Amino acid sequence: MAKAIHSMIRVKDRKKSVNFYEEAFGLSVADTFDFENFTLIYLSNEETEFEVELTVNKAQSGPYDLGDGYGHIAFSVQDIHAEHERLSALGFLPGDVKSLDHDGKKLATFFFLEDPDGYKIEILQRAGRYI
Repeated sequence: MAKAIHSMIRVKDRKKSVNFYEEAFGLSVADTFDFENFTLIYLSNEETEFEVELTVNKAQSGPYDLGDGYGHIAFSVQDIHAEHERLSALGFLPGDVKSLDHDGKKLATFFFLEDPDGYKIEILQRAGRYI
């Protein structure tokens, strides 16, 4: 059986990205591995063993082309409205809180946020399959 352990994204500004993930999601640096051409930064918290891996390519001068293939990473929270207010107060500009129904039943309550590099992040209310 396989176990999901991390998701990697390429970031331009190490400090800005680490600060964003610390403030927005309470993630902290678990490990850093510096190489000649790139640095790997693993972020985690006590909620899960799953990590976000930030890759900083040292030769990258401009923003990354995110293309149309990337979707998003998702985080679940206890109180979607309180989290929306907290992120707004931090100046992160979260999108509107929305609900998604399937077969007449609420499937999810969520909103989206973008990190400093433009990666989309979905924040979901903990309920149903999103606990």
